[in-house]
Amino acid sequence: MIACSVEPRPEGYDPGAFAPFAVTVDIVLLTRVEDQLKVLLIQRGKAPFEGAWALPGGFVGPDEDLEEAAARELLEETGVSTERSRLVQLGAYGHPARDPRMRVVTVAYGAIVAELAEVPRGGSDAARAELVAVAEVVGDRVRLAFDHRLIVADALSGLLAESDIGDAAVGD
Repeated sequence: MIACSVEPRPEGYDPGAFAPFAVTVDIVLLTRVEDQLKVLLIQRGKAPFEGAWALPGGFVGPDEDLEEAAARELLEETGVSTERSRLVQLGAYGHPARDPRMRVVTVAYGAIVAELAEVPRGGSDAARAELVAVAEVVGDRVRLAFDHRLIVADALSGLLAESDIGDAAVGD
């Protein structure tokens, strides 16, 4: 991690003059299982979207780096570590209505792994964790929470363009 220079807050600056919002991270982890491209999803155990499928992810702590938060959330919610893969920042999503709880901006990360070392399991606020066929997700046959369908679609076009793991694996 690159260290940031720290300066005291400028005199007269009022952070309360701006609307508060939260920052989250979401992770798109892709792998191939028996010639089928799959994405790691969790089933939400809490509102909002309780029972719906979602990307693993969650809120960034006040003293936490974005990539550290992504690795932590992936491990907490699925039991999958990032030891065998490198998380790549895919983009940011900040539509004002993307989360019904409050204004939330998410930074999406992605990774492609040839094979998972761990069996996904639900943890933290995730009731379950499972590898789901990408064809089910892009075919709109799986209900995804928030704007996660958009994030998966963007990840597919970005990550798969740089890899051969997705060749002919997305289709029905």
